[in-house]
Amino acid sequence: MSGLFPQPEKTCDDKLCPFHGSLRVRGRILKGVVISDKMQRTVTVRIDYVRFDRKYKRYEKRFSKIKAHNPPCINAKVGDIVYIGETRPIAKTVHFVVCYVEKRNQ
Repeated sequence: MSGLFPQPEKTCDDKLCPFHGSLRVRGRILKGVVISDKMQRTVTVRIDYVRFDRKYKRYEKRFSKIKAHNPPCINAKVGDIVYIGETRPIAKTVHFVVCYVEKRNQ
């Protein structure tokens, strides 16, 4: 995790933080937009992608919503463009963690 994304300026004592805790990031790294931050230390991220339709030989836009753990040192808000990394299961529906905020929403 040290070489992929820069270290956040703030520090935290969250054990599920990929920078200050013991949580390992492995697997997929995705880029998306935060659409909800109403849960405690969890955000919902919308991932947009295109899928090829073989019958009509065209591409169609699709999206999926993924829940990710939001460490206090990163603290992503609604509208932020973030990178999320796959981890071990943290909760029933949470298998990703926010690693980096590319663009903050003003």
